[in-house]
Amino acid sequence: MQFSAAQIGLMINGTIEGDANAIVDSFGKIEEAKPSQISFLANPKYEDYLYSTQASVVIVNQSLQLKAPVNSTLIRVPDAYSAFAVLMTKYQEMAANQLTGIQNPTHISDSASIGSSVYIGAFAFISDQVKIGNNSKIYPGVYLGDRVIVGDNTTIYPGVKIYKDCVIGNNVIIHAGVVIGSDGFGFAPQADGSFTKVPQLGNVVVEDYVEIGANTTIDRATMGSTVIKKGAKIDNLVQIAHNVEIGSNTVIAAQSGISGSSKVGKYVMMGGQTGVAGHLSIADGTKIGGRSGITKTIKEPNKSVNGYPAFDYTSSLRVQAATRNLPETEKRIQALEKLVAELLSERVKS
Repeated sequence: MQFSAAQIGLMINGTIEGDANAIVDSFGKIEEAKPSQISFLANPKYEDYLYSTQASVVIVNQSLQLKAPVNSTLIRVPDAYSAFAVLMTKYQEMAANQLTGIQNPTHISDSASIGSSVYIGAFAFISDQVKIGNNSKIYPGVYLGDRVIVGDNTTIYPGVKIYKDCVIGNNVIIHAGVVIGSDGFGFAPQADGSFTKVPQLGNVVVEDYVEIGANTTIDRATMGSTVIKKGAKIDNLVQIAHNVEIGSNTVIAAQSGISGSSKVGKYVMMGGQTGVAGHLSIADGTKIGGRSGITKTIKEPNKSVNGYPAFDYTSSLRVQAATRNLPETEKRIQALEKLVAELLSERVKS
């Protein structure tokens, strides 16, 4: 797809400086961009590249004061970074909207309901009584189990597996390799030391505007639903166990794991490799440092925690600093003990 600087300016409400007819067809970093590419400058550390870049068009902040002539057409906006993100999103949406129709081979049950302008890629398997909303994209190799519901404008990338009865909302993005609705980890110990599987009869509900990263797994509930609420963003390789609830607009970084029946509030920020024990609650607005372990309920909202077990963020940093200094501290204590012993010895002699 090709766009002129003038067209892009309209998309992001920018002011053109230079050739409004300059044409671009792709994106590039300002230090590497080639002719017919568009780039942006938001970080002052990269300003020198503005005067040497080959990009045909560059989005810049309105406040930028030029230090030298530029060869590129400039589009001035209040916030170059945000405007560039908006532009890339619109470009992605336009490219996705070109995908429509059903490729072959696919399996689509006669009882499935498919909305308008839907794309279903080759080797997808659409089971009985599945419902897919308008403008949704089902990429190759996706499996949708019986009675799965997919909302409007949702994108499900290759290799995603969604088990029976799960519900996916509108404007959801699910990346490759995600598994939604696999059995929760429920086993009852027996007298002889063996384990009997507890049936997992619930489902998973993913609400609107959620994004789920590649190879993340979300288990179905034992009863009821595992719920990912509106606007939550989940990174790659995250494990969410049965009957967990993730609050709206919460973000969870990669390799985190949340054990069964825990409730994570809204606007929580969870760093990578965080572990959450089962049957806990995490208050709204909690910020959790990477590699932390949550072993107790966090009741106070908007609190920052860190470490294992996680506790107050600032205190945890002091503990880490003190731990690093333990060898030196030990030497000082030993020297002090020796000095005290010598003083006591001299006092006894006197």
